[in-house]
Amino acid sequence: MTTIAPKERAQVTAACLRLAEHGLLIGTAGNVSLRFGDLVAITATGAVLARATVDDVTVVDLTGTVVAGRYAPTSELGLHLDIYRTYTTQAIVHTHAPKATAIACVLDELPVIHYQQLLLGGSTRVAPFHPFGTPELADAVREALRGKQSALMANHGAVTLGGSLDQAVESALLLEWACALYLDAMAIGKPRELSEQQQAAIVEIALRTGYGTRKPLNKDIE
Repeated sequence: MTTIAPKERAQVTAACLRLAEHGLLIGTAGNVSLRFGDLVAITATGAVLARATVDDVTVVDLTGTVVAGRYAPTSELGLHLDIYRTYTTQAIVHTHAPKATAIACVLDELPVIHYQQLLLGGSTRVAPFHPFGTPELADAVREALRGKQSALMANHGAVTLGGSLDQAVESALLLEWACALYLDAMAIGKPRELSEQQQAAIVEIALRTGYGTRKPLNKDIE
């Protein structure tokens, strides 16, 4: 019943609609989840995510037992639960975003060519291919995510994490942008990668200046 965890189910629904609006979710491909306590709100299998409603979100516990919902959870439930059991994250987004999937069909790792990728933990690993919904795929993605906020899945798609659903969605959008940037750069020549020293310098400046955060003035200026 949708009377259980209405806020969390609504958040998952809103995330699906936003991802679909940006072209990252196509048809029934992809899944989204949000952990709250020892429960997880996750999209149902077969749901058309661009038209998702709260009825398309199922609630399970960390063993995968269904607590509430009309439909069986996504076939990638095991992948989501494996990540929640391993890492401290509150939300997971899995898409078949076109640019990310294209990169995942070719590269073993998306290198850092722009400092915005540092928000994802730097380079993005590509987990080896395994059929969807299998423990082998869940294991491979879990390892690819170690120390990262994103991973690509060979010949499949992408996964991003977040401390909230908004953060996980933003990471999915950023990863797709980074993949598109890499593909555009490749059309010109071999992309120039940022070295570890250059990445460290960016991190130092960002921390020192509070880059990316609002800084109020001492007084408002009209």
